[in-house]
Amino acid sequence: MAIKRSRTKGVLIGLLGWAIAIWIFFPLFWMFITGFKSEVDAISTPPHLIFKPTLESYNEVFERANYWHFTINTVVISVVATAVALLLAIPAAYSMAFAPTARTRGTLLWMLSTRMLPPVGVLVPIYLIARNTHLLDTLTGLAIVDMLTNLPIVVWMLYTFFREVPMPILEAGRMDGANRWQEITVVLLPLALPGIASTALLSLILCWNEAFWSLNLTSSNAAPLAAFIASFSSPEGLFFGKLSAASTLAVAPILIFGWISQKQLVRGLTFGAVK
Repeated sequence: MAIKRSRTKGVLIGLLGWAIAIWIFFPLFWMFITGFKSEVDAISTPPHLIFKPTLESYNEVFERANYWHFTINTVVISVVATAVALLLAIPAAYSMAFAPTARTRGTLLWMLSTRMLPPVGVLVPIYLIARNTHLLDTLTGLAIVDMLTNLPIVVWMLYTFFREVPMPILEAGRMDGANRWQEITVVLLPLALPGIASTALLSLILCWNEAFWSLNLTSSNAAPLAAFIASFSSPEGLFFGKLSAASTLAVAPILIFGWISQKQLVRGLTFGAVK
């Protein structure tokens, strides 16, 4: 009886998992197939599940905009912002994890609270700063803003991962003569590598998906894929076939990258959960 109940419970959990997965990925699936529809089929009511596939929307997207220009901008901005965020966050998280003070908890909470601030609330000052420093519509300007936006999350995640590293291991390194730099690079970072990798992946995804600052701080030279998608929303109306094709092209690289690195991401997010 117990075995039967256990199997039934496993089946129900499996069905629930599949239902949640379908619910999450259905919008992506619908966007993907809509990109292969003609505009007539894309706006039909009720939607056509059976249609004649066409590359018309993709051809028009490539003819209208330089997809690779937007993609390269997105890759550069995301990689640079993530790399700089890690360089700043690793020593900060190390200090908070292994040399905490009375202000450490308050500092962490303050950093996290900055993520609760609506971006539109600081749009004007950041826009003026970018304009006065000649960083408007530049890769450097957008990378700095993305890095600062995601820095609190990166610090928090690394702090959590570093706290899982046993202190006696670091003390053993000190007894062997390791200085502070060697303690971080030779002892700590290899142990926390899964957590650092998952943090970098999450930061990369957040930078890739950033739309608000991309649309407000860029126009053409440094425009990323978010601006590429927005360019297909015209005063004449929404062309769902072209929008779906452009959106598919924009999300495809990061989806493929996430799929390839999913094992590392899961391993990092569960780092220290089982000892």
